[in-house]
Amino acid sequence: MGVEHYLVLSAMLFVVGAYGVIVRKNLIIVLMCLELMLNSANLAFVAFARALGDMTGHVFMIMSITVAAAEVAVGLALLVSIYSHRESLDIDLLKLLKG
Repeated sequence: MGVEHYLVLSAMLFVVGAYGVIVRKNLIIVLMCLELMLNSANLAFVAFARALGDMTGHVFMIMSITVAAAEVAVGLALLVSIYSHRESLDIDLLKLLKG
């Protein structure tokens, strides 16, 4: 398999994740779609690293995984707090940041 196959798979995963972020209304599913988008970027980083024989892609992948872990920790804490106050995770019902 060439790097093209991995990049096509990465692009497809990114599109599915972006579609989920745009269309879905549940915050948990939106977070899962964000994770899918980050993992598609990780796949592209590793594919380029392997194709070029360079370790830079692996370093970016580790940084991306770190950001994803922090995003999940903060995101889930916010979700628990929002759910305990509103008892819903529907994006349309949440107008907390509206002035």
